[in-house]
Amino acid sequence: MHNLYQTLAPVLAGALALALTGCASTPGLQIKEVGSFHLGGKQVTLSGLPEKELRFTPSSPPIKVNPNGEFEAEQMYVQYVLQSAPKAKHPLLLWHGGGLAGVTFETKPDGGAGWQMDFLNAGHDVYVSDAVERGRASWARYPEIFSSEPFFRTKKEGWELFRIGPTWDTEPAKRVAYPGAQFPTAAYDQFAKQFVPRWATNNAPTQAAYDALVQKVCPCVIVVHSQGSTFAFEAARKAPQLVKAVVAVEPSGALDATKVDITGLKAVPHLFVWGDNLDKNATWQSILPPLRRFADALKSQGGLVDTIDLPAQGIQGNSHMLMMDKNSSQVAALIQAWLARQGLMR
Repeated sequence: MHNLYQTLAPVLAGALALALTGCASTPGLQIKEVGSFHLGGKQVTLSGLPEKELRFTPSSPPIKVNPNGEFEAEQMYVQYVLQSAPKAKHPLLLWHGGGLAGVTFETKPDGGAGWQMDFLNAGHDVYVSDAVERGRASWARYPEIFSSEPFFRTKKEGWELFRIGPTWDTEPAKRVAYPGAQFPTAAYDQFAKQFVPRWATNNAPTQAAYDALVQKVCPCVIVVHSQGSTFAFEAARKAPQLVKAVVAVEPSGALDATKVDITGLKAVPHLFVWGDNLDKNATWQSILPPLRRFADALKSQGGLVDTIDLPAQGIQGNSHMLMMDKNSSQVAALIQAWLARQGLMR
């Protein structure tokens, strides 16, 4: 037995070392560190609330719980993966959209690799965040801390608003997707498990947390989706020397150049990425005009503004959730090529 241990020990040690390096066995991908942190937020003190008796397990006795005291609230959560020798000059930050969390960019609902892995393979250090109130950032009591109650996205709203198809039904076989839909419709119910509560009253602390993230980890590139776009544009406006590019993937919000000074953004290249069937959804038709005005204002300031219009390039059927579509890696490659053209790779 002693001789067997001596024989196997080096093998077991090597296997353990390989496991601890995460993806180190993937050709061209050597991971230096995987970690996470919370930032932003504040301490809040509650008082005057009544105690309650709760039973935490079926076999435990009732325990008195005092809801008064000090709490941390309005923080965000960030996970990072750092490479030993990144090919990109700056880390890439992935910011999610409304009613969603950082899992947007992780493994896709159909089990395929997400953009986190695509951009790691392209040579970036990658930071994936859960904004204030979302996912692992956690949320707080309302109305004592958050001033309003949360609201939740229905599966029907997601199906239609995310332009997966024109007709929703509770029975998957009766749902109608757009012709040539790139979203893996068989995985839609799995995708809906990602939906998280959101609040309409937390924009200010969310912006503050994103601004703190930029100050902590940038210079960087921000890839932002949907409702997160306004936070990214504002973070870049406040720190144009730190944000080296903004990739707005199907953005749903913009800055109003008649109300805020965007002159500093002329130093920040912007890329807008659009999927298919925008003309078939009334909500998206109302969202687009302010974004066009913002893009025009950026150009008038001398800023670089590019657009990837997928159907105009002959790539049909993409939904709002481009990073989950069947051709998501193709879309990521187009974004990566644009980043390379901006001189952001080594």
